[in-house]
Amino acid sequence: MNRLTDKVAIVTGGGKGLGKAFCAGLAKEGAKVVMAVHRMDEEAAPALREIEARGGYALEVDVTNEEDTHRMADEAFKRFGHIDILVNNAAMLRGITRKPFMEIPVAEWDQLITVNLKGVFLCCRAVFPQMKKQGKGKIINLASETAMTGSRHLIHYVTSKGGIISFTRALAREVGQYGICVNALAPGFTDTKTSRTIIDDITKYDISLTPLGRLGQPEDLIGAIIFLSSEASDFLTGQTLVVDGGRYMH
Repeated sequence: MNRLTDKVAIVTGGGKGLGKAFCAGLAKEGAKVVMAVHRMDEEAAPALREIEARGGYALEVDVTNEEDTHRMADEAFKRFGHIDILVNNAAMLRGITRKPFMEIPVAEWDQLITVNLKGVFLCCRAVFPQMKKQGKGKIINLASETAMTGSRHLIHYVTSKGGIISFTRALAREVGQYGICVNALAPGFTDTKTSRTIIDDITKYDISLTPLGRLGQPEDLIGAIIFLSSEASDFLTGQTLVVDGGRYMH
């Protein structure tokens, strides 16, 4: 039996990279997936076809807009009658150029922090009333290994992902009384189209510090997403699971 049969999962940033893999993985486990994308395009189309075949659907959502996030939650509830899982995957990184912190435009800092942190805050607020009413729910926030190790010339991104870990801990303490588990998933450097925009040649990425000896792939994270979404993690909250081939150990 599939581990997420009849569960309803919202995945933000679901049309590309990790989000696309998460949507496919959750759908294969029986979840009805709401693929929230900033803009529907050709890159999202294959993932959309797969989740539609399994009873899910997609909608365009600006995670920084409170009205949009409430519409996302309302539509998911109207269609399926409950909201069991929220994967906060939407984030700003694609196209960002590595720069020393003194050279990062203030506008770029503001935009990235707004998407990566305010977006998570708003999406959690949007699904919380229904999860509270149900007396259960799973919220998974995408952090990053860089929040533990740092990464040169990406200080705004690293800061935002460190904020995700703190947000996760604080929210877990607030909503645990309602049976809602809140955890963070922190991928290491993973081979996606977005990753390839911030490194000149991905084949030159140094894997010598990775015990498993290879670069991560989006599929490497699906097992962790399913675990954090399923009943197997019902007594786990406020935690950060690092999936990076052992590069960072804690």
